[in-house]
Amino acid sequence: MAEAHDILMIKANVEPDTPAIRGYDFNKGLDLQALLDSMLTTGFQATSFGQAVEEVNRMINWRLSDDPVTDDTPEKFRDPKFRASVRTKIFLGYTSNMSSAGTREHIRYLVQNKMVDVIVTTAGGVEEDFIKCLGDTYIGDFHLKGEDLRKQGLNRIGNMVIPNTNYCRFEEWIMPILEDMYREQEENGVNWTPSKMIHRLGREMGREDCIAYWAWKNNIPIFSPALTDGSIGDMLMFHSLKRPGLRLDLVEDVRLIDETVMHCAPAKTGMILVGGGVAKHHICNANLLRNGADFAVYINTAQEFDGSDSGARPDEAISWGKIALHAKPVKVYADATLILPLLIAQTFYKNFKPKDA
Repeated sequence: MAEAHDILMIKANVEPDTPAIRGYDFNKGLDLQALLDSMLTTGFQATSFGQAVEEVNRMINWRLSDDPVTDDTPEKFRDPKFRASVRTKIFLGYTSNMSSAGTREHIRYLVQNKMVDVIVTTAGGVEEDFIKCLGDTYIGDFHLKGEDLRKQGLNRIGNMVIPNTNYCRFEEWIMPILEDMYREQEENGVNWTPSKMIHRLGREMGREDCIAYWAWKNNIPIFSPALTDGSIGDMLMFHSLKRPGLRLDLVEDVRLIDETVMHCAPAKTGMILVGGGVAKHHICNANLLRNGADFAVYINTAQEFDGSDSGARPDEAISWGKIALHAKPVKVYADATLILPLLIAQTFYKNFKPKDA
């Protein structure tokens, strides 16, 4: 008969400094900071969240002065003051539902305070930001009947609803701007790109609750390679029926984001990717051109079994050279409306030092 130790493989191989699983003890009262800190040792996605907090804090706290000067370090990169000023260039990607939801205010906070350097989003991520300046989005329900909503002039995004009148206001607002853009293209030779257009619209909106306004004001580019995939595309099409010829140059924009990555040395790059699709891959693909980002956090609920890029884990990106070999990337499988505000509270809000400080 087999001995118990043969069946159970009794052998202690746990490293001495491995954290033990411990959840928050409510008998000690309600301490929200301690509760958030305890996520790291709670297990499952709570632990992934805690690891994401650590990765983002590494991202925002890194300075070139943390790395040693070697014989190969160029002379221009040796000055201690210069080295202390060089920080991670942070790329933020997010999908359109993040602008539709209250996470829009969280993203606006990051952009307003110059906490991120480059943004990539979808058409909806752009236009929903503007549309919410013109009319409210409301709480609904995941189970509202589509036929009934259609008859009421309401559009459902998950458990939120948007009145069709908001899109009518958007059309009334944007069409004169498109006409001005066309005139500037024809008379002044302006070569419009999606990022230039988004900055122009942000300037025109001029509201402090608008992500794109702060991106324009702080000169943070917003790239949207699929900008025509939504209401903005409809508006461009409608404008072309009356006055054909307004152009958006995608190649100039892809060159700009790629050169931003290629020329950012000696800085490191970090990626915070909220959701999947083009917003995720456009940033990853750009970072391939420098053999990968140094820091990376993914937040999405997609799985990898179907081979989609949205569901691909960070390890797949490492195989492509989109995340560096030395990186310690983290993926959190969770709804970003839960995770993003908590992540910002534990990282940017607490630890980000102003760039002009």
